[in-house]
Amino acid sequence: MDLKKTNAAVNTITYNKAEIEKPTGNIYEAITIIAKRANQINTEIKKELIDKLDEFATYNDSLDEVFENKEQIEVSKYYEKLPKPHALAVEEWLKGDITFKE
Repeated sequence: MDLKKTNAAVNTITYNKAEIEKPTGNIYEAITIIAKRANQINTEIKKELIDKLDEFATYNDSLDEVFENKEQIEVSKYYEKLPKPHALAVEEWLKGDITFKE
């Protein structure tokens, strides 16, 4: 998933209920589908973040404390500024990128 090319909102916005329920005809079903997709996105982002942080990890058995190096801090800051998974899922839903079976 290319998170740089997304137009998802970073801030909280209000969506049009009719647009969200339009594909299914039922707002609760639409929200359930969006929530499942948001969970998938969250899992993908978390795995990607952990993999990137591990690239820069240095292990020192003599210290009990864990220190993040500069690269790990920059990676963490990048992921903090990304749109939240639910915003990404709603954007995909409104664009019709999420498919579902009736």
